[in-house]
Amino acid sequence: MSVLPDVSKPVGPYRPAVRAGEFLFCSGQIGVDVSGVLKEGLAAQFKQAMANLESILTSNGLTLESVVKTTVFLIEPDHFEEMNSLYQTYFSVDPPSRSCVMVKGLPKGALVEIEAIGYLGNGQ
Repeated sequence: MSVLPDVSKPVGPYRPAVRAGEFLFCSGQIGVDVSGVLKEGLAAQFKQAMANLESILTSNGLTLESVVKTTVFLIEPDHFEEMNSLYQTYFSVDPPSRSCVMVKGLPKGALVEIEAIGYLGNGQ
């Protein structure tokens, strides 16, 4: 799993996550590793983006099971089925609600970006 900067502090104009009440709003993650290299191909980028997201969640005491909503951004409609198969490997039981949005472009030429909202409360 990748280790991201301290999520309690902004990185320039960007903050990886913000707590609001009982929720943690995680900024969109792309398939860039800690050295800043964008992985090649949808599967590798998706897995790295999820690793980045898990790192943010973990640093805030959460897991993927704490996620109640995700938004996946894709630049290519033909990638939907592959993304959906990858997504199911992370959220196979009791998945969160999800939106999938097709966009014209993503930062650094990424193929996919994933954002999430985690629940910090004790009960669901």
